[in-house]
Amino acid sequence: MTVARQNPQQGRDAMGLGLAALNQLAGSKLIDRAGLRKPVENLVSSATRAGFRAAGAANRTFTATTRLGKPARLEKAPEAALFDLEPSEEQQLIVETVDEFAAEQLRPAAAEADDKLAPPDGLLSRAAELGVTQIGIPEELDGVGSERSVVTNALVAESLAHGDMGLAVAVLAPSAVSNALVQWGDAEQQATYVPAFAGEHVPAAALALQERAPLFDPFAPKTRAKRTPNGYRLDGVKSLVPRGADAELFIVSADLEGRGPALFIVEAATAGVSVEAEPAMGLRSAGTTKLVLSDVTLPAGALLGGGSREVFADVVRLSRIGWAALACGTGKAVLDYVVPYVNEREAFGEPISHRQGVAFQVSDIAIELESMRLTMLRAASRAERGRDYAREVALARKLATDKGMQIGSAGVQLLGGHGFIKEHPVERWYRDLRAIGSVDGIVLL
Repeated sequence: MTVARQNPQQGRDAMGLGLAALNQLAGSKLIDRAGLRKPVENLVSSATRAGFRAAGAANRTFTATTRLGKPARLEKAPEAALFDLEPSEEQQLIVETVDEFAAEQLRPAAAEADDKLAPPDGLLSRAAELGVTQIGIPEELDGVGSERSVVTNALVAESLAHGDMGLAVAVLAPSAVSNALVQWGDAEQQATYVPAFAGEHVPAAALALQERAPLFDPFAPKTRAKRTPNGYRLDGVKSLVPRGADAELFIVSADLEGRGPALFIVEAATAGVSVEAEPAMGLRSAGTTKLVLSDVTLPAGALLGGGSREVFADVVRLSRIGWAALACGTGKAVLDYVVPYVNEREAFGEPISHRQGVAFQVSDIAIELESMRLTMLRAASRAERGRDYAREVALARKLATDKGMQIGSAGVQLLGGHGFIKEHPVERWYRDLRAIGSVDGIVLL
């Protein structure tokens, strides 16, 4: 299904006519005779919610509400003599809050969201109340951040993924855009877009680097950008964009006239922007879509970070730390699920955990998970303090890709036949963990 962006007034008129027709149908006595009362009422309710969501997205206008003399940046974290894994009191409080939210809100909604290919109504609004995006926004832009918080963001991503990775991606997608704007946006870009992410109604937004290509290299995108007298023109297709149908803002990568990848700010209402549903093997609850850019004209101020290759490399690296954190959270979910299962499941008169083949697999999950987490946090710590972290990111991604898939596979294997059916969540976690080595962008710490 393709969703073309339309004029806001046309959208409201079409929505009004459609809802009026549905309401008239709902009031007809004929549907009672046909036994269709309940299905039609459900259709009216669903259409009304969808209509108002679409109208809300179309009506938002991004304008600068304040004027900054210079870009607002977060200070790098202070140097530490030792690599300390003990979270601060503030971090511990944040993690406990997010853990509770993930357990009470994400985990129970995950299976249905996976089936429906979208987060449940109201879930993302409740997630926004946690203030996840505000952590990375300076006080000058209405946020609560004072210094870079890559480690805190990694801990948040890990906790959310313990509930469900797909829903975690949907929750974290807007903060990827706001973090990029804070880190590399100029004063005008920040004043125009960032305050919206610190408000009560955080816009759906996405960092779109991924493309559908074998062995995709984020540093060689097929999407093209050309300079024009007044700005840029973009053409191409981005893949696995979360919540694309609802998104109001994108940051998109494109090759700038053969000089390498650059980042562009694209408002969803721009002519030539459309989305198509793109369900994937995993991350299904994130509502992934294709983003189609057809002769999209952008102003000169849409270029983010001056087109710097160093900026783009940082985006890719910080994104990969985020995916490693998501892998750790989902891997921990697998471990927490299989331990009681193998202790309670009996075969030949005793728990299957008494079998060495089973016990060794469980211990291997715990060992690999610890190595993944240590490497991921080390990369996040170095990034937070402004030190070189390319090597640590490479190690974290390698471990998360290889060991994450092993953990998912072992979880399915340990449950035997139960691991292959949807009654247990390990098959979904396995599908989600397969994304770790295949996807770039979407999250940004």
